[in-house]
Amino acid sequence: MADLKLVGITKSYGGLAVIHGIDLAVRDGEFVVFVGPSGCGKSTLLRIIAGLEEVTGGDILIDGVSVTRLPASDRGLAMVFQSYALYPHMSVRKNMGFALENMRLPVAEIASRVERAASMLQLTPYLERKPKALSGGQRQRVAIGRAIVRDPKIFLFDEPLSNLDAELRVATRKELAALHAEIGSTMIYVTHDQVEAMTLADRIVVLRAGRIEQTGTPLDLYNRPANLFVAGFIGSPRMNTLPATVVTAGPDGGMMLAGREIAAAVPDTLKPGDAVTLGIRPEHLATVIPGDAGRSQASDLTVTVDLAEQLGSETYLYAQTADGNPVTIRQAGQITITRGNRIDLLIQRDALHVFNSAGLRVAQSATETLG
Repeated sequence: MADLKLVGITKSYGGLAVIHGIDLAVRDGEFVVFVGPSGCGKSTLLRIIAGLEEVTGGDILIDGVSVTRLPASDRGLAMVFQSYALYPHMSVRKNMGFALENMRLPVAEIASRVERAASMLQLTPYLERKPKALSGGQRQRVAIGRAIVRDPKIFLFDEPLSNLDAELRVATRKELAALHAEIGSTMIYVTHDQVEAMTLADRIVVLRAGRIEQTGTPLDLYNRPANLFVAGFIGSPRMNTLPATVVTAGPDGGMMLAGREIAAAVPDTLKPGDAVTLGIRPEHLATVIPGDAGRSQASDLTVTVDLAEQLGSETYLYAQTADGNPVTIRQAGQITITRGNRIDLLIQRDALHVFNSAGLRVAQSATETLG
């Protein structure tokens, strides 16, 4: 196990800069996930850590020692690729032990390490099989096992589940989480799938265009996104974002939303007339049912339903406001609402996010941190 520190990391290809001065500290034993859209620089950053890409500027430290100029083979790291990269002519046993043979470890030591990793990953029955006789999930476990036997300082994963079908992804994700809990190694994982990030990470690093947008625990990012980009990227379905205007600031303030004034706490840093964006998670909107005494208060928003997805245990409604802004509503259970219905909604006030004209989240109190 080891800790990792990136100091002012930059990367350019000719005149094209793709990584812009990244600073990051990964603690010993931490599971950190790099997440972001395609082209944001997450895989490039992982390859820089691995030593497969040279940095243009900055420093990489493992346990306080600079490895910036060391070749990949001398950094003590192990990388698991999206493509598995297994040798097709070798058995699972040989694939997992091949790097150890090259290190000239004793035969008994190699066998012991391979057997231990195989047991950990439930691969013992398949040790004599060739990769072509394995499922996609089993091949990925072999690739992970090949990394485990090397006993690396840090594990690096580059979108390792992207070639698996949905059911296998969920199963392998659980296995990875259990593996981290068992061996306690430092792990850095790259994905574009925010569900993977939320379920695996101790801490998530959200990247966009070669820069860190926000770093924090999964629930920190979900509950307190620093800006509209993070708000839209973390969470599935994504957060609703609606334009509004401040009427009155303060705890008893109000805003104009879709032609209707709603009462809500407005941060004191804003003033009347300021244009803002309201962020509302789909589960924080409730439908107003006519005649329901518990929902007798005036609604906050009226929308027209475009699509209702009935999933049995919950229902997703995809709708739009009168001025054409899309709204997604998640409701528990089964409800009888269909396309074309106009419905009234209530907003859960304590879950309302306010973003200023620059797209930055406005703190609700002086003690709140935005990460």
